[in-house]
Amino acid sequence: MKDVTIDTITQAFLNYCSEDTDPRTYTVLKSMVEHLHAFVKETELTHDEWMRGLQFMFEAGQISTQERNEFVLASDVTGLSSLVDMIGSQHEGTSSSVLGPFHVTGAPELPVGGDLKRDNEGNTVVIEGHVKTVDGAPIKDAVIELWQTATNGLYSNQDEAQPEYNLRCSMKVGEDGRYAITTVKPSPYKIPDDGPVGDLLRATGRNAWRPSHLHFIVVADGYRSLVTEVFSSDDEYLDTDAVFGVRDDLIMEYKETTDMDALPTDLEVGTNVTSPYYKVDFDFVLVPTEAS
Repeated sequence: MKDVTIDTITQAFLNYCSEDTDPRTYTVLKSMVEHLHAFVKETELTHDEWMRGLQFMFEAGQISTQERNEFVLASDVTGLSSLVDMIGSQHEGTSSSVLGPFHVTGAPELPVGGDLKRDNEGNTVVIEGHVKTVDGAPIKDAVIELWQTATNGLYSNQDEAQPEYNLRCSMKVGEDGRYAITTVKPSPYKIPDDGPVGDLLRATGRNAWRPSHLHFIVVADGYRSLVTEVFSSDDEYLDTDAVFGVRDDLIMEYKETTDMDALPTDLEVGTNVTSPYYKVDFDFVLVPTEAS
């Protein structure tokens, strides 16, 4: 097309592309470019603003490493990551939430009732629950992976003072689908704000805080894998999570108690817990793969 104008450039781009090569790529790209062109026309984007956007992406690439992906962080703080999660989890199971940048593979396996707290500071938290179907039946042999911050708000791969795999584990549930573990209550923390994403947050008057949460991955044969987070009901940042990860069904209550008789009988630490301690009950509901 020789005579490209404001009104014809979008169609000119589409005319260059072939839907036959990869139909799904064409569908996604078509919609993205149509929205981008409409955005530019709606806002009457200036050269300076366009260049600032390109500079943002350049700086995001410059600061990104194997341990830190600024593009993922940008996706998180704009709500894109959570929107994709929510669209992908429109079912009766437990809601998914963002994976986050601090997951590490190869965490050691603990038995049901195992101790993750070890020498970490803070009151003992006893978490117990079941992995089950939407009909409430237990899912045997499901594997749960858990990771969290220490009480200083840092993950083990952020903090050289923490041992490798500190506050990280995997656990295989039994025939009854039950899991149980002792740990500590994670702290709220700020997402990395020393790069272009931090500049974006400050430019829009937003905070960089995430509420206290535990990360989980739950997998079982025949069921859709679940990547999610579970949040404390009393956290001050619950309504202002910087990455929009909170869902109603992902809020748990830390119940403070001194009742040692309420402890699960199979805890590795027995009754050797702080007093008071916190008790948390939380179940995970998985959907069959054919329902995903």
